[in-house]
Amino acid sequence: MLTLCGSPISNYYNKVKLALLEKGVHFTEEVAATHSTDEAILRASPLGKIPFIRTERGGLCESQAILDYIEATTPQPALMPADAFEAAKVRELTTFIDWHLEIVARQLYASTFFGAAPLSEGNLARIRKQLETNIAAFKKLAKFSPYVAGDSLTQADCAAFASLPLVGMASKAAFGEDLLLSGGVDYKAYVKFIGERPSAQKVVADRKAAQTKA
Repeated sequence: MLTLCGSPISNYYNKVKLALLEKGVHFTEEVAATHSTDEAILRASPLGKIPFIRTERGGLCESQAILDYIEATTPQPALMPADAFEAAKVRELTTFIDWHLEIVARQLYASTFFGAAPLSEGNLARIRKQLETNIAAFKKLAKFSPYVAGDSLTQADCAAFASLPLVGMASKAAFGEDLLLSGGVDYKAYVKFIGERPSAQKVVADRKAAQTKA
């Protein structure tokens, strides 16, 4: 039995959860706080990061490593193309979403979502420039036809559905405009499209329920 550990509020947790639901993997969920010092958690996720999973063979952390493990152990329905080049393009897109969009926007979360002190004008300008550059690059790769990598749901959609709304909301709060939309990335129509899937509806409902309790 696989156990997904973390919080339904976390976008990386939901990236993994969406993949599990799409594949029909039987799993349980376990609440775990990020940056925990609990030794039982650190054995599975040495940096105390979420999400991580518990399996019969031990723990596994890092969302992309988890997705690759799920794909290898439950190959159908596939979330990666069989063609090597197309599979690499999906990994490329996922890297852009996780590391060149979300991680950059994450620098805004403390002040925009959690009431931390405002960032300096210099930091805001730096983050905005980096986001605008990276969004323009992402736009060149993303297809949205209708899925982010093409005509099939892939791992890249698990990342996009979980993280693109956060990038948009954080940039809107920090800069007064949604940099994804102003950069020509119509992610809202895409998120609505993915959101019609039962798996995505489950992810959203569970996230909202967790936010209500927080």
